[in-house]
Amino acid sequence: MKRATMRRAGLSIVAVTLFAGVTACGTGGSGGSGRSEGSGGSTGSGEGSPRLSPVAALRTAEKSTDGADSAKVESSTTIGSLMSMTADGALGWGDGLTGALTITYTGGTLADTMRQLGTTSMQARYLPDAYYARMGDAFARQAGGKHWIKYAYDDLKSLGGSSGAYLKDQMTHTTPNQSVKLLLASGDVRRVGTEKVRGQNTTHYAGTVDVADLARQNSNLSRSQLADLKKTLEQAGVTTETVDIWVDGRDLLVKKVERGQTAQGGYTQTAYYTDYGTEVSAKEPPAADTADFTELLRQQGAGSRP
Repeated sequence: MKRATMRRAGLSIVAVTLFAGVTACGTGGSGGSGRSEGSGGSTGSGEGSPRLSPVAALRTAEKSTDGADSAKVESSTTIGSLMSMTADGALGWGDGLTGALTITYTGGTLADTMRQLGTTSMQARYLPDAYYARMGDAFARQAGGKHWIKYAYDDLKSLGGSSGAYLKDQMTHTTPNQSVKLLLASGDVRRVGTEKVRGQNTTHYAGTVDVADLARQNSNLSRSQLADLKKTLEQAGVTTETVDIWVDGRDLLVKKVERGQTAQGGYTQTAYYTDYGTEVSAKEPPAADTADFTELLRQQGAGSRP
């Protein structure tokens, strides 16, 4: 693989992974309404209390999950024929997003590209001001010996106008409880029933979300940026998505599934959350082994000129 092609492939992979990583924590707004379908259980919303409507139960779960500050995360994501990947690690959100994930590509065209880069797995680190991704040795040989790519959140708009601006907004505000907010924002909250999730008693809730309307509710973008983002979403074939979440007896989110359609095909993401309050550590990679995203883009542009 030629140097410019390899660098471009690496940047594309990291960009997609950045999006997939942030959605592992969920994105969402607030508000919503719903109807109660209570069944017997304890007073906790995770046990399906008949005294709490779905909206009231989810608002309690949103606050409890937000206040937990950290959790271990295990997720899987599929986007049509583009990719399938898994992520495993821990994330904290008490003082900005921090944490580390190991991301493995298991299928799709991005997995094929990663194999050409010498690995199907990469490390991802989230710090309050930037995201870091460690590529393989093959990529490093074409990037001045540097294994890590740094994405400063302030530079994310370089990924594509309003889409990048929205991604930055979500990266600096995302937490697992946003998946609960996502469901509340749908205005279509319904209680599905009580179910076991990996041996735990949980209550299952579901709804359908208008993605563009969600962005309007849950971002600091200007009216023109929102209009551009909506156009981008429509071009990508993203209009609505279904959201399912499972809440345990401590009012904590333990599982979420989001499904929708894109121009690349259907997408599904499933995430599990455990060990709330776990210790999270993420250090900035060595500067000598880190390439800045904006500099790599500049080099890529220079290299593509005749």
